[in-house]
Parts: sequence; C-alpha cells; structure tokens
Amino acid sequence: MAADGTRVDAEADIATNAAGAAANWGALWAIAFALATIGWSSAGAAENVVAALAAAGAPGVVAQLLRLRHGFVTRAFVALAWPLGVGWAIGQTGGLGGPLAALALAPAAAMAALDGRRLIAFGAAMTGAVMVALLLNPHAAPADTGGPWLPVLAVAVSAIGFAAAILLSVARNSEREAASKAETARLRSLLEAGPLLSLRIDGEGVVRELFCGAPEDWDVKLLGRPFDSLAGEAQRWAARGALTIARISGKASVGFSPPLAPDRFLAVELRGLAGGDVEAVVRDATRERAYEAYLEQGKADAENLAAAKSRFLANMSHELRTPLNAIIGFSDIMRSKLFGPLTERYAEYASLIHESGGHLLDLINDVLDMSKIEAERFTLSLEPFDAREAVSSALRLVRVQADTAKIALRGALPPDPIEVDADRRAIKQIVLNLVSNSLKFTPSGGQVNVVARALGPDLEIIVADTGVGISKADLERLGRPYEQAGAADQRAKGTGLGLSLVRAFAELHGGTMVIKSVLGEGTAVTVRLPVIDQTAMPAPTAPEPPPQPEPARQAVGDNVIAFKPNR
Repeated sequence: MAADGTRVDAEADIATNAAGAAANWGALWAIAFALATIGWSSAGAAENVVAALAAAGAPGVVAQLLRLRHGFVTRAFVALAWPLGVGWAIGQTGGLGGPLAALALAPAAAMAALDGRRLIAFGAAMTGAVMVALLLNPHAAPADTGGPWLPVLAVAVSAIGFAAAILLSVARNSEREAASKAETARLRSLLEAGPLLSLRIDGEGVVRELFCGAPEDWDVKLLGRPFDSLAGEAQRWAARGALTIARISGKASVGFSPPLAPDRFLAVELRGLAGGDVEAVVRDATRERAYEAYLEQGKADAENLAAAKSRFLANMSHELRTPLNAIIGFSDIMRSKLFGPLTERYAEYASLIHESGGHLLDLINDVLDMSKIEAERFTLSLEPFDAREAVSSALRLVRVQADTAKIALRGALPPDPIEVDADRRAIKQIVLNLVSNSLKFTPSGGQVNVVARALGPDLEIIVADTGVGISKADLERLGRPYEQAGAADQRAKGTGLGLSLVRAFAELHGGTMVIKSVLGEGTAVTVRLPVIDQTAMPAPTAPEPPPQPEPARQAVGDNVIAFKPNR
C-alpha cells in the first residue's frame, strides 16, 4: 500500500513540474513576442505585422492557465491555442512563404515542453490542419516586413524555444526514470524486509528470481533450483501438482516441510504470471501448525478425560446402588413396622428416608445409564413383548404423583397387542421420563396425555401436556446431557438427563425423538422406534392408507386420550 501511494505521489509531482515548466516556457515565448510587437509597432510597421506578432505570442499567455489547473482539459485547450494562434500569425504575414513561416515549429515545441505524450499527436494533427489551410488560402500575400529582421526573429525564437523544449522533455524523462528506479528500489527493499519469501518460477519450474531471504536454518541456495526441491522427498509430488494447477487455473496452494528442516512447515501460495512464469509466496507456518497440533491434542485429552469419567461412573454402578438399596429396604421395613411398632415421629422419619432414597436411586440410575451410553457400554436387552404392558406399568408408577399434583393423567392404548422386539426397560424408561417431565412443568388442573400405537413398522409414543411450554432458546438446548429448562425451582427437581436419555434410548433402537412446544400452551414429544415385530402381526387384507395426524380430542373418560395436535 505504501509503495502504491509513493508511486502515485511521484507521478503527481512529475505532472505538476511538467505543467510549471510548460507555463514558464510559454511565458518566455509571450515576453519575446510582446517585446517584438512593441518594437515593430514603434518602428511604424504595418498593422497586419503587429497583429501577427501579437497573435504569435498569445498562446504563451494562454499557457499560464497551467499554473492554475494542469488537468487534461486545460492542457488540451492550451494545445489547441498554439496551432490556431501561430497559424493566424503566419497567415497574416504571407502564409508559408512569409517571414513568420518558421513559427510552424512552435506547436511541436510547446507540446515537447508540456511533456504531454498523449497531446503530441493531437497538437501535430492541429498544426497540420492549419498548415493545409494556409496552403489553400488564395488571399495570402507577402507582407511588408521592412527588412530581413522579422524572418530572423521568427527563426531565432523558434530555434531557441524548440531547443529549450527538447531540454525540458529530456529532463522530464530523466526525472521519470529516476522516480521509476526509486520506486523499484523501494518495492525491492519492502520485499527484502518482509517476512514472506517471494519467488519467480519459469515455465520449466526453476527458481529464477527471489525476494527476501529464506530461513537461516535451511538451504538458502534457491536460484537455479527446481521448485519441487524445496519440499521433502515424500511431498515433492504435491509441489509439482500445485505448480501445474497454478499454470492452468492461475492460482494454487500447497504446504510442505523443507528437506533440511523437517520440523518446519511452509505454506505456499502460487499465482500464474504472463509467459508461463509462476509467482510463489512462501510463508513459514510452523507456529500455526504447532498451535493446531496443540489444540488437537487438547481436544483429544478432553475427550479421553470425558470417556474416563463415563467409564468410572459406569464401573461404580454396583458400589452406588448396593448401599442405597439397603437404605431403601431397611427404611421400608421400618415404615411397614414389620418388627414392631414405632413412635409416630420415627415412622415419619422412616417414610422420609424411604422417599428420599427412592428419589436418589432414580437420579443415580439416570446418571449411570447416561454414563454407560457415553462410554458405549450400554447394551440393549432385546426381547419380544407387548408394548402396552411397559407403557401401562410406567403410568401406574406416576399415577400417585399425578393425583397428588391434581393433574389429569390419561393413557390411550389400542385394544389389540402391540408386539415389539425391543428393550422392555428402555421403553418403560422413555415413558417414565417423558411423563415425569410433563408433570413437573404442568400446573394443577392441567392434563398429561400418553398415546402408544403401531404405525407400520414403528412404535409411536406421544406424551403431550398442557403445561407452561418451552421457549425457543431452551428448546434448542434440550436433548443434550445435563441441560435443563424452566425456573430454578423446577430445575432443582432433576439432573437434566431425562430427555437426553429418551433420545439416547430412541437412537439405540434406531428411532427418533421430536419435541414440539408453544410457550404457554404446552409440549408434545413424539418418539418413533422401528421395533414392531412384523412376524407377530396378521397379514393385512388390503393396503393400509398412510397414517394421518389425529385431530385434537377432548377427554371424556379414563380410556380416552385428550391431547393437542403436534404443532
């Protein structure tokens, strides 16, 4: 960017200097003809001669516009003024055969002084047009010049002006060449000081030019070497391929380690140049490569740590459950007063111990199940059974909880058996977790409806409630382990594993779980498992139509479902 700005500034300086020099040249031209006009007028010369001398000096006055503005339009106006002014002066003094014919060189000299390379052809064309007009002018006649001094003046001023213009043009070219060399030197110094190694590679794949030195700890003799020799033996095919791609498509990227520094990694960007050459920019990406390796190692360590935690919790299954089962069993004996009566307070304590132990056992079972799944040690115990039995058993376990919370719990099961080949405990756990979640987030007076049915090869379980619903932000998080939704008092009732276990059990069976919810209206969770035992089903007498979503229905009894349709 600095180099580009420097080049633009240098060009602007050269243009400004050229305009100033052309204005000075024009000023001297105007002064010379002003003095000649005064002298010839004092000597009593003819009016046409005095007017011709004034017209010949007028373009020099016009050239002073360049001091105010040296844009292309101004220079074009000045270039047009020279052939018109000089041509009129020559025409007034006898045309090309008159004493001022030598002034025909003035426009070319003015263009040389202006250094307007784009205007030289324009000025020459205008001068030629004026000269042709003078040749074809039938009224041009020799003027009374009063002696040989007028031709001498024209030749002298034209010669001196033309010589001065040539010197100015040469000086301007030298200035431009010096600026170009300075710019080239500046660009080279920037490349040499930069962190990137730039190479020019010829059509044969040989390094012909380089900027900025190579790292000191590997071979720096690059000129004349094949580009692919910069890479190790095992990676040279990649370097050659990238070079070919750059020649065809114009760009390519490749990375490799140099043969004498295998601990380094070089990232190379290739760009095609004219004539089949290729530019290569080499960047030492060793640190970036090491950082990537560090991040990959950190990720691997974190995954290993998580797997070790899951294996530890899975292995602690017996150690955690055995004493807790003893606590629950002994508290149940005390609560039942099996070996004698207890005081009312001790009986209350035994009931609390039994209830807390049961809740703790449920939480531990969820954690252990998830740990086994994460450790890939959970195996399904597949067996044929009627899915209605597992669903009914789960509903019986949560019936007391629903009645205590004054929530209507309804189950809709078909009259015919639903023969499945699945894990009985997993099906029961799916229903228990979904219904427990619905009861937790449904206020008193609400409803929780459970549907189990066979849809072709799939067992579909739907649990819908009229609870508080789930916000969009929470809905995106649910289904991941230990993620919870709702208020703090509701989150304190669980571990955030219920839905993640449902999803895991569904995926282990090859099924899916879909959650649909509207905040303030309720939630519906649909689980589909491809576990229907096709051999136990009677052959259909006619093709069955595809299942259609059931419309919302109002509960009218214990055996009729009341749920909102999936949204």
